[in-house]
Amino acid sequence: MDAQIVLGILAAAGAVSIFLFALKGLLDQVPDVIRSWRRIVVEVRRPHSDHGPEQEDHRPSSAGADGS
Repeated sequence: MDAQIVLGILAAAGAVSIFLFALKGLLDQVPDVIRSWRRIVVEVRRPHSDHGPEQEDHRPSSAGADGS
């Protein structure tokens, strides 16, 4: 009878330990999920141009700027 009580206590402690380990692993991933979600929201709210990155370069050409 005493052995069954000890085995029950050990089994319960093991189950709690496994649960806490799994919960810690899950909670460690939450900050990365929040950062990813915020990046998605920022990207969706950012205005996009129709022509892509080549339109971002608006530097005037230097050809003929020296008067020659």
